[in-house]
This record gives sequence, C-alpha cells and structure tokens, in this order.
Amino acid sequence: MSFPHYEKYKDSGVEWLGEVPQEWEVKPVKTVCTYNDEVLDDSTPADYDIDYVEISGVSADRGIMEVTTVPFCAAPSRARRRVKDGDVIVSTVRTYLRAIAPVVKPADNMIVSTGFAVVRPRSVHPAFLGHLLRSEFMISSVISRSVGVSYPAINASDLVLLKVPLPPLPEQQTIAAFLDRETGKIDALVAEQERLIELLKEKRQAVISHAVTKGLNPDAPMKDSGIEWLGEVPEGWEVKRLKALANSIKAGPFGSALTKDMYVSEGYRVYGQEQVIPGDFTVGDYFINHEKFTDLQQYQVAPGDILISCVGTFGKIAIVPNDIEPGIINPRLLRVRCAESVFAEYFTTLLRSDVVFEQFSFLSRGGTMDIINIGILSEIFLVLPPLEEQTAITTFLDCETARIDTLTGEAYKAIGLLKERRSALISAAVTGKIDVRGNA
Repeated sequence: MSFPHYEKYKDSGVEWLGEVPQEWEVKPVKTVCTYNDEVLDDSTPADYDIDYVEISGVSADRGIMEVTTVPFCAAPSRARRRVKDGDVIVSTVRTYLRAIAPVVKPADNMIVSTGFAVVRPRSVHPAFLGHLLRSEFMISSVISRSVGVSYPAINASDLVLLKVPLPPLPEQQTIAAFLDRETGKIDALVAEQERLIELLKEKRQAVISHAVTKGLNPDAPMKDSGIEWLGEVPEGWEVKRLKALANSIKAGPFGSALTKDMYVSEGYRVYGQEQVIPGDFTVGDYFINHEKFTDLQQYQVAPGDILISCVGTFGKIAIVPNDIEPGIINPRLLRVRCAESVFAEYFTTLLRSDVVFEQFSFLSRGGTMDIINIGILSEIFLVLPPLEEQTAITTFLDCETARIDTLTGEAYKAIGLLKERRSALISAAVTGKIDVRGNA
C-alpha cells in the first residue's frame, strides 16, 4: 500500500527528524506531557498486593507482556511507580532492550519499576503518544543519548527534553486510529506465523519420536517393549539402558583438576556448553597448555564422540565433527562413546528426541539447577534398531527435518519483514512522511 505525502513541508530544526508537514509543531516531550507523577507510598500495608511490571516484561512490539502479582512486603524496592490509563512507560535503564509500552486500562494496583519513566499525556492524544514514543526514530534517540557501556541509561529529565513532531490534536487522533488498525493487522499476521512455527516444531519432534520408536515401515510386525510409556516397538529392535549401548561415559574434570586460572591464550581447546548448545565447535576462547592437556588426556574428545550438556541448560547434545581441534571437555559436559552396534548420528538424534528428553526432565531435578550425571544418563531407556535400519532412519530424518526447518526459517523471515513493516509504518505516520488522513 502506498500513501500520499503532505502538500507542504518545513524544516523541523531537528537534524535526525528532517522535514515535517507545514502545519505541524516540533516541541520537547515535556511541553505536552508530565512524567513520574505518582509513586507508591512507603507506608503501603505490607499485605497489599501489587501487579508489578519489570523491564524484562515489556517490549516495544508487544507492549506489557508480563505482570507479577506480589505483596508489597515482598516486592523489590524499585516497585514504586504508579501508572494509569493512557500513560506510556519508557525504560530509562538498559535502553537497548527497547522496553516501551502504552498503559491501557491497568488495574488500580499496577506498579512499574523505577527503571521506567512514566510519561503522562496532558495536551497530546494518548494513543498518538504511545505510537510516537515507540517509533524507531524516538527509540534510536533514547539509545544514542544513553550513558554507560554495560548498563546504558538516560535520565527521565533528559528523555522529556527530546523534541517530537506534533500535528494538530484531531489529526493526532486520526493517525492513532489508523496505526491502531494497521498495526493490529500486522500483529495478527505475526501471531499466525508464530503459531505456524510452534506447529512446525511439534511436527518436527513428532516425526523424530515416531521414527526412533516405531521405525519407517508402517507394516512392520510389532512387539511389546516391556515399558508402559513406550508401548510397542518393531520386532528385531532392542530396548536397553544407555549404559549398555556405550563403550564409555565420561564426566568432565571436577574440582581443582581444571580451574579458570589454568587457562592460557592458546594451546589445546577446552570444550563446553558454548560449543555444544549451538553445535559449533569453531567458537570458544578457552585453552590449556601441553602439560595440562597431557595430565587430562582421559577427558580428550575425538570425532564421533557425543557431548551432552549436563548442568543448567541440560540435555543439549552435539556430535564431535571429524575436523575437531585437539582438546578436552570441561566439567559441564558428559562424553559418550558409542558401542560398535550404534551409529553415532542415529544415537545423537535419539538422544534429542522427546522420548529421551522427557526422561532427562523427570530424572534430572537438582537443588538449584537441573543436573544430569553419569548415573542418570546411564539409566535412560533407548530403543535401538539394527545398524542398517539406524542409518536409514537417520537419512530419512535428515531429509524430513531439513524440509521442516526450511519452512520454519521462512516463517521467521516473514515475521522479521512484518516487524520491519510495522516499525516503518509507525515512524512514517508519526513524523508526517506519509499522509494517512484519507486512510483512517
């Protein structure tokens, strides 16, 4: 859809804004808004429940996504800013997170973090203000004026000094109505693509789980697996615990055997979750010298080894490639070497299936984080077809999952394009680069 331009423009006097329509004004935010008007009093009863909004629960695209109900006595000390309908909350810390959202019909007890500036419209249309403060030019201005490297921030008093374009009030309402409608359409399309992605993920896992438990031949004779949750499996397949299908299972060095003060700038690699989680063995900057590598050779990796993340992000699995650089595993990994009757690529696919992951989830409950140890891993039940069938299933799944992954990638690409369209439309409308009055 193409839109007309306004008949006449003038210089806004703001370099990054450029020209604006002749009848528009350019003013600092503070001339049409107030900010941080209300706070929750420290004398609030301890048992008073508040609906608390943190910076991590807000997005410029999605608005307020997460609200936590907590009694005042248990709320963080930053839970102090009151909001009401029509306000816009703008994160003034970690501004790169783009945590900006309009407040729409909040509960009376909604409180937001002091990390937000609560901008309250006075002589500006609330919905127009919501779109204006979430426009790309405004977000970029806030980020560029933030101070600090690891925790960039901007003072609320500096935020409201930023100049913004302001059409006449009736036109603000017209633009806001147009953007509400059009962004609503785009958001609906994004939601459809997100639902498609979830369905594709479910389909992918279902295809894998069926192939590694039932095989590829729908007419194959079946037998009872002897495990209630698994049901029947093809005749000729074996159901065994993982320890029976591995030549060795090794946990990474623990305690004082390997500490970060032993790392050097170059030498033999130390592999960990940073390689296993993305499946990329070219990344990472941890090395040990030759002497330490010799001491820890029992933890060395070799092509075809299967590495499993065992702490925190548990159950992430990768197979060691043929061109691996010499190195060892760190304490957050387990190394599995398959028996001769097991095809390593099939074994890896099997370990990534829901059938195995659910066993991991059930068995790996730690105190403060999920943990898999050798004892847990050894007791996992696996279904193993003959070696030739393992190869056939792996080939089939490589093809099927690649097809599904292509569709998933296209859906993610569509979401990216839709979000770009949404952002560009908002910025163009609130700066007068396009005239939407005839489309409202």
